[in-house]
Amino acid sequence: MCEACPIVDWERELPTIRSFTASSVDAEMTDHIVWFDRYDRDAHQSVVGGKNASLGEMMMAGLPVAPGFAVVIGAYQQIWADRSLVTDVNSLLRSIDHDDAVANRAVSQQIRDRIESVEVPAGVASEIASAYRALGEHCGVTDLPVAVRSSATAEDLPDASFAGQQDTFLSITGVDAVLTHVRRCWSSLFTDRAIAYRHTMGHMRASIAMSVGVQKMVDPIASGVAFTLNPTTGDRSQVAIDASWGLGEAVVAGEVTPDNFLVDKVLRQVISREISDKGVEYRMTADGAVSKAEIEGPRRTVASVTDEQLVAVAMLARRAEKHYGCPQDVEWAIDRHLPDGENVVMLQSRPETVWSQKPARPVTSGPVSSLDSIVSTLLSPLAAPQSRSQPTDQPTESIARQQPEGGPS
Repeated sequence: MCEACPIVDWERELPTIRSFTASSVDAEMTDHIVWFDRYDRDAHQSVVGGKNASLGEMMMAGLPVAPGFAVVIGAYQQIWADRSLVTDVNSLLRSIDHDDAVANRAVSQQIRDRIESVEVPAGVASEIASAYRALGEHCGVTDLPVAVRSSATAEDLPDASFAGQQDTFLSITGVDAVLTHVRRCWSSLFTDRAIAYRHTMGHMRASIAMSVGVQKMVDPIASGVAFTLNPTTGDRSQVAIDASWGLGEAVVAGEVTPDNFLVDKVLRQVISREISDKGVEYRMTADGAVSKAEIEGPRRTVASVTDEQLVAVAMLARRAEKHYGCPQDVEWAIDRHLPDGENVVMLQSRPETVWSQKPARPVTSGPVSSLDSIVSTLLSPLAAPQSRSQPTDQPTESIARQQPEGGPS
C-alpha cells in the first residue's frame, strides 16, 4: 500500500514515507482503463491522448509521478452513438462565426452543456468506478482526492501548443464526482478557446478525441514550471524555473508573480534568482478540498523553494529532456507528504515549442521573464503527436464550415 497518499493537516509533522513509484497499483487493465504504471507506447499511445501518454511514459522511465490511470478515447467515442447528440452539436457548430468571440462563448457553453447531459455509458462507468476504488486502496484513502485531467489526441504538435485549451479539475473525491468530471473533460474539447485556437492554427479539420486522466492529487508545498532552456535567450545550457507557494492556480489566475530562477545544467548551481512578493496561495485542506489562503509574514518575500530543491527540479527536467530527446516544458511540485530528497515530483512534461524549433546557439545568461502558463492542474504533457480516427458521425469543427454531416473530410 502506498503510504504517500493519506492527506495530513497543514501543520502536522511530515511522516516518513515512500516515493510514488515504490509499487504498482493492484488492479487489472480493462477495455477502457490504462494504468500509468503499465503504459506501453506501442499499445496505448494512440488511445490515451498527449497528457496521459506523457504521464505513462515518465512513470515507465522511472521518473517520480503520482499514480493514476487513463480512460481511453474509446469511452469518449461511445457517447456519439447518441444520434440526437450528434444532431444537436452539429447544429450548434454550424452557427459559429469565428469573428464573434462573445457569441461563440455562448455557443461553446451550449455544446458543453449538451455533451454533459449524456450519461457515461454503463460499462465505462463501471470500469472507472472500479479503477478509482483500486487507486484509493493503493493509497490507503477511501474517496481519494484526485485530479481529473483532459488529455486530447492532438494537444502539443510541433507547430502548435494546445496546453490549457481543455480543462483539468483538482481535488475531486468520490465515484459520482469523478464520473461527472470525466464528462466535463469530454465537453472541454469544445471550449471557446479550444475551438478558436484550432481555427487560428489551421487544425479545424483534424480528428481529435478526448481521453481523461485520473491521478492521485499531489499536495504541494510549492509548485511551478521548468523549461530545459532559457525561454528568453534560448540558451540550452540553462534550466529556467518559475515557482510559487502551494498549487499553481494563483499564478495561472494572475494573482501572484512567481519567483524566477536560472540553474546551470553543468555546474548544477543557481545562477540567477528573482524573488517576488507572493500574497496568496492555493493549498489542500485536511478534508481534501482546495482552499485559497493569504500569505502573511516573511513567507511572502522569501524564496518558495530552496537551492537544493531547485537543483533537484532542474535535474528531473534534464532527465525528461534526455528521455524525450528535445527541450521540455515540465510542471513539477514539492509534495509535502514525501521526505526531503524524494519530494520533487513531476506533474507533466511536453515539448518546448518555440526555441526548440530553432538551431541551438550558446548565449550568455540574461533575465528571465515571467512564464505565462502553469496549466491549471497544477498543472499539461505530451511526448509525441497522436493520431486516431474518430467515428465518422462524431462532430468536428469542419461541419461549421459547411462540410457534410459526419467526420472530417
